[in-house]
Amino acid sequence: MRRMDWQALVLSLQLAGVTLLVLLPLGLWLGRWLAYTTFAGKAVIEALVVLPLVLPPTVLGYYLLVSLGGASPLGRWAAETLDLRLTFNFTGLVVASVIFNVPFIVQPVQRAFEAIPRQLTEAAAVSGLGWWATWRRVELPLAWPGILSAMVLTFVHTMGEFGVVLMVGGSIPGETKTIAISIYDRVQAFDLAAADRMALLLLVLSLGAVTMSFFASARMAARR
Repeated sequence: MRRMDWQALVLSLQLAGVTLLVLLPLGLWLGRWLAYTTFAGKAVIEALVVLPLVLPPTVLGYYLLVSLGGASPLGRWAAETLDLRLTFNFTGLVVASVIFNVPFIVQPVQRAFEAIPRQLTEAAAVSGLGWWATWRRVELPLAWPGILSAMVLTFVHTMGEFGVVLMVGGSIPGETKTIAISIYDRVQAFDLAAADRMALLLLVLSLGAVTMSFFASARMAARR
């Protein structure tokens, strides 16, 4: 019987970290833009943002596999121009992870900025604060609990994602085999003891991360 698959756990942590680093600037910009802007077609943009959340993971994974594979225009361009494959490797996992995590970071950020009273930003502008100063001293502190929640949701969801990761990356040890896939493999091999240990660890990590984000948000709200 196998023990804890530490290699898969480390790979999952790396994937979650890289995904969050890539998505955070995009999520802040897009979430704030959607919160403050009204235009024709906004509902379509918001629907596209939510789409990865409502699609079955295998469906999303299939379309990503087709779109990023070597036979696709994007896959051929990446291979010929950048000498880079976008499937069945860590790079492909990052691309897929960024796409299927978009709603987990954009929506909480959007709701956080929507909750900021417009009078505050208008008062900051009247007081002579520029865009950057208003963002840093007014908007960011008020939106921070929502931003923190978005970061935690993105990180935890990446750690536990299975369907999309399996479709795009397969199960290559040290390259694409995440902790969720390792749990599935152990169950298939009837090694329930190892599967139980890894599942419990993932549960504890997820619960701990979410609890810490709630605790930090409550403390920030109390200070305000």
